[in-house]
Order: sequence, then C-alpha cells, then structure tokens
Amino acid sequence: MSPAPTTRPALTRALTEAAVTRAFTGAAFTRAALARPVRRRGPRWGSVADPEAGPAGLSTGPVVVAGGIAFLLARPALAGSRFAVPLLAAGYLAMAAGVLAVGERGGGAPADGRRGDGLVGRAPLPWGVALGVGLAGVVLAGWVAGPVGDRRAGAVAGTLAVLAAVAEEALFRRLLYDRLLRFGVVTAVAGTAVVFVLVHLPAYGLVAMPVDLGAALLLSWQRYASGRWTVPAVTHAVANLLAVT
Repeated sequence: MSPAPTTRPALTRALTEAAVTRAFTGAAFTRAALARPVRRRGPRWGSVADPEAGPAGLSTGPVVVAGGIAFLLARPALAGSRFAVPLLAAGYLAMAAGVLAVGERGGGAPADGRRGDGLVGRAPLPWGVALGVGLAGVVLAGWVAGPVGDRRAGAVAGTLAVLAAVAEEALFRRLLYDRLLRFGVVTAVAGTAVVFVLVHLPAYGLVAMPVDLGAALLLSWQRYASGRWTVPAVTHAVANLLAVT
C-alpha cells in the first residue's frame, strides 16, 4: 500500500519546525557568538535616551547652563533694583542648587585623589598644591595692581561675594567643564574660560577682559589639575572677598 499523501497543514508545520531548529542551532547562537561582548552606543547629550532627561525627554544639563548664564547676564540690571540683595542671593542659591542637582558624567573626585573629570588615573597635582598655586596667583595679582582705596562694603557684600563665587564655579568648572571634557581637556579649560569672560563682559566691560581671562584660565587650570571644582571655588571666593574687604 502506498503511503498517504502529506496534507498541506502537516507540511507547513514540518517546514516551520525545521526553520526554527536551524535558526537556534546556527552560527548566531553558537557558544563563541554568545561569548562576544555586546557593544551599545551611549546616548548623545540632550537626546531622549539621556539618563539626565526629565519627563519631557529634555536633558537638564543644557537647561541649567542656559538658565545660569541668563541670570549672570542679568546681574547688572538686578544690581540696580531696590531688592538687589535678596534677588541676587536667591539667584545664586537657585543656580548652585540646580547645578548640584545635575550629576557629573565623570563623578566627583573621591578621597583617594583620583580624577573627578572622567579620565582614568590620578589628578596631575594634589588638590592642596593646585589650591596653593591659585591663592598665590590671587595675592600676586593684588600686589601687582597696587594699593586701592577703602572698598569695605560690610558683611552683606561679603556674603554675596562668596555666594557668587561658589555658584559660578559650580556652573562653569563643574557642569560646563564636565560637559566640554568629551572634546578634550584643552577644550574644557579654554571653553569654560571664554564663556566665563563673556558672561562678565556686561558688568565689567572690555577694560577688565584681560584680567577676567587670566583669572578664568587660572580657575579652569585648577579644575583640571586637582580634578575638583571646589578648589577653584575656594580661590574664587577668596579673590571676591579681597575685592570687597
């Protein structure tokens, strides 16, 4: 007796089972293939997949940078207001809080002195050395400038000076430096210095630009050399205090 002809459903099922068997026993599922590491492309800064993105899919880093720069550019106008002190104090505190709420891509420098700028290895200099160089530069600049008149403005001005220094360094030497570092150390140092100078241009004018540029490069260098944004923050605070006391 001849065998019964294979029905169409049975033939389709047999072909499907054969295809699935070949797929799961082929080269794509060999042990060597499974052992290969999977490469994943990280999200670009500001993309929807950015881990810093908020509910609307916008990265908070650029928003904080833009908001901080806008506030700093508006300082000359705020300084002429009747409520200059509370407005400036609130602005500095809000800017610092916003910057610190955004995580560093490279992380902060831990206690063992490793770099806090995302690079492998230790910082080029101990943070104490970088701080000492910066403070020496501030003192030297004051000595070269020569004696000045009595500029004492009281505790309120001193407090605002410290708040301004810490908030600005958090913005420039923490957040902005950290984001520019992907393009290299030179870009991060020079880029933050240039933005720093441009932001201070409305308040101090072109006459002070060389001094601002020198100070900005020193502070950015401290960030690189120590791996910490707090080192230039201390230097900046001391310089501001010397300017109002």
